[in-house]
This record gives sequence, structure tokens and C-alpha cells, in this order.
Amino acid sequence: MNFTQGCSNNLIEEYKRKCVSADIAVKGINSGDVIDYGFFNGKPVVVDQALARRHEELRDVTIYCAATVPPPPDVLKYPGSFIYNDWHWSKVTRMLQVNFNPYYSPILYERAPYYVRTLDISKAYRSAAYNNPDLKDKIKWVAICQTGPMDEKGFFNFGPQNSATSAFADEAGLVIVEVNKNQPWCLGGTEDSIHISRVDYIVEAPDTQNLFAAPTAEPSDIDRKIAENIMPYIHDGACIQLGIGAMPNAVGKMIAESDLKNLGGHTEMLVDAFMDMIETGRMNGSKKYIDRHKCVYTFAIGTQKLYDFMHDNSAIAGYPVNYTNDPNIIGQIDNFVSINNAIQVDLLSQVNAESNMANGIPSQVSGNGGMTDFITGAYKSTNGKSFICLASTYTERDGTVVSRITPTLEAGTVVTIPRQMVDFVATEFGVERLTASPTWMRTEKLINLAHPDFRDDLIKEAERMRLWRFSNKQF
Repeated sequence: MNFTQGCSNNLIEEYKRKCVSADIAVKGINSGDVIDYGFFNGKPVVVDQALARRHEELRDVTIYCAATVPPPPDVLKYPGSFIYNDWHWSKVTRMLQVNFNPYYSPILYERAPYYVRTLDISKAYRSAAYNNPDLKDKIKWVAICQTGPMDEKGFFNFGPQNSATSAFADEAGLVIVEVNKNQPWCLGGTEDSIHISRVDYIVEAPDTQNLFAAPTAEPSDIDRKIAENIMPYIHDGACIQLGIGAMPNAVGKMIAESDLKNLGGHTEMLVDAFMDMIETGRMNGSKKYIDRHKCVYTFAIGTQKLYDFMHDNSAIAGYPVNYTNDPNIIGQIDNFVSINNAIQVDLLSQVNAESNMANGIPSQVSGNGGMTDFITGAYKSTNGKSFICLASTYTERDGTVVSRITPTLEAGTVVTIPRQMVDFVATEFGVERLTASPTWMRTEKLINLAHPDFRDDLIKEAERMRLWRFSNKQF
């Protein structure tokens, strides 16, 4: 493929100077350096493979990524040479835990650009040499990401993952782009592309390198029931954010098939359901005070149909995460509705949305991502609402049915959302609002949402924990 078609002679010459093999591109990486891979489908493939081939000569190279998608990074095979950190656990990262050792890096996602652009830290802070003052001036940051082909103005588009990519490139001592002709050109608000003048090396990916297309998660009957329970709370003119999973997608599908109108979209993750809502005309953004007529997002994971829909589409706009996830920006949008999944909620109304215990060992399942950002933003929005959604039970491998509403979170699991931030909780048994409720009332409301088979035991635990008033209703 001609990657410079339509470009001026000057741009073509600069492209030729900077276009090298993946093996040459990674020659400038040294032991101890910090590398920021592009997030999601921005993760490099051929450059990652070339870096892994240098494992015998490198030690303690620290790599940061987010929501690792297939193919699994080759560098993980060499833990002595590379320390792989994921800012948001994906299904792939969970699977990689079985044979390799990726590490989770908790962050507030909306501050990702701040961490590298503004935070007063040395280059060694994010490296294996973080506590070695002798090495702090020898560490460099490297940015490696997939982009689409260069346009006639010299820009490489970041595709469906604006996120913090531009910020990483700004602060890096070495910038490598892996050009993939199959990345859609995604129009943005800001920072959706990088000019060739900011790039040190260009590596051309093979034509067969496709984006990871996630199969649409088929909602269960319980997912659909939870979605049905939430629908009465969504009104004309509302602005929607959907999290990851089958249940939020089910809400989007129901909206697309509903009579709702003039909805807006402002989300961290763009999923297929947004495409459905936009194409049916339900979501036109006409009532938004900011980014009117645009569905705003910072990254997308979905089917190939979604990526095709995103290409050169003026209905959507990719922004950096410090815009999409900024609670103060979200708060400027009236009637904001945030919908996210959780793993457990305890009777104190603490939410665990990211971890569990496996054989007595804490196990990362997901991550905080933008959940905190959007719940905070929904609170700032006039008439805003945030929903924590979960099935009331789950079934273990041995067939044991376990309640997801528990007296307390299991020791070793993580509080993702503290109780004072919880607004609505939804299960297949209904929806309850916890905002500003005292502990005894929260307890009663949560037991209302639990599976009936577990309510008596939860009441007994609530009494033991002194969360149950003598006048509380009996079930």
C-alpha cells in the first residue's frame, strides 16, 4: 500500500527518512526505560514483537498499557526484561495472569494526561528504578502506538483510541508510530492525531493486521430485566454514558427501540449500542449545552461494523480522556445518566466493581476505569443520575449460588466506589436510590434488591451489624 499518496514532496521525503523496520525502531530503547503503549487497539503489534526479540539484552523495561486486547503482547513472555502494567484489566489481561505476571496500575483515568504532562515527577518515577537517585537522569520515556496512514497534511490519526495518546507522545523522548491501514479515521474534538514532525520512527504494519473486533456480548434474561428496570428513569433529552458489558449494551438497544428522543451521548467507551441509538435517530445531541449534536467519547471497543461506522463520521467526536471524563465537563450536561456494572455491593453500600478472591488470593477482574469520574460527574449534573447495576446472584463452578449483595465485602477485595458516592443500585428485582440515605435505610433498600433466597440471612447479618432498626419491615 502507498502510505504517502497525495502528500507533498517534503512530507514524502520526511516519511521516507523516518520509515524503518520495527527492529531498527526499537534500537534506541535501553534497560530501565519506560514505555507507554497505545491503549486498546492502539497497542503496537509488530513493534511489540521486535521489542520482545531484544529480551536478552534488556532488563527492567517498564511498559504501561490499558485494557490489553488481542494479540497478547510478546513482551510478557520475558518478565526479567519487561515489567508489563495494565491501567485497566481486560479479559485478555485476566487470561494472561494464568501463565504470566501482568500488574495492575490503579489510576483516575481522567487524570492520565496529567500524570505525564503536569505531575512533578522525574522520568524514573514510573520505572523500576523509581527509588534509585543515581539512575533518575538516565531513564527516558518512549511512546509507541498504532495509527492510521498519514494524510496529505502530514497527520496520523489515532483511530478509535484518543485517550491519553497525545499526552504520552508530548512527553516522550522517543515516539514510534505503527501505521495500520485498517484503523478508521476518527474525527475528534482535540488531540485526535499526531503530526509527522512529532514522530521519530514510522513502522508500517502488514496489510493483514486488523483491529480487535469484540463480539457483541449477548445479554442474559437478567441483563434485560435490569435494563428494563432502568428504562423508566431515562427521559427525553437525557445524555447517556454506558460502561462495559452486556447489560449497558442492553440498555442502549432498548433505547434504540424505544420512543425516546433528542438524547445525547457523552461517554468514555463507545460501544455498538451508541451506533444503534444514533442510527435510529434517538440520539442526536440536540439538547446538550456543550458538544451539541456530537456523541463524545475517548475510546471505542466493538464490532467491525462499529469501526466502519466511526470512519469519517461527523456524528461522533473523539476527545482526550481529561475532557470526556472530567467531572466538571460532565457536570455541565443536564440530565446526565451514567450506567455501569459492578461485581458486589455490601450492606454498607460499598461497591466492588473490579476484583474477587481466587483460592484466598486477591484477583484483579476489571479496573476502576472512568467509573469514579462519571459517577462524580453525574452528581454535578443538574438532574443527573448514576446507576450501579449487577445481577443479584452468581453461580460458582461447583454450582453454588452466591449473593452479590453481601453483608461486607470479602477481605482482599477492593472498594471501587465508596458508599457516599453511590446513587442508584439496580438488580433484576428493582431499582433503589441510596443518595443521602442513612445506613439502616440503605440496608433495607439493598436487601429489597437481593434475591429472595438470601434476604433472611442478610437481615440476620444486618441485625448483627446494628444496621437494622426494630421498625424495619420484615420480608
